[in-house]
Amino acid sequence: MTSEATVTITEMLETLPEQLKGRVVEHLREYIQDLRDEAQWNDSFSRTQGKLIETAKQVRKEIAEGKAAPLDIGTL
Repeated sequence: MTSEATVTITEMLETLPEQLKGRVVEHLREYIQDLRDEAQWNDSFSRTQGKLIETAKQVRKEIAEGKAAPLDIGTL
């Protein structure tokens, strides 16, 4: 099944000279891969966000109790 978006992109590509079509396709390929990577990151982050929050709370508690010290990024 062809979507309206696919038809639109195809029609737009057809208006371009041959030497530009390959460039457009490569840009689209990279853009689509970036979108997939971002979606994967968002999914991964959403599944671990609760654990990250709990870990941050634990670290703050340990700092308040003197069991740990804040990380000084300037010394890395």
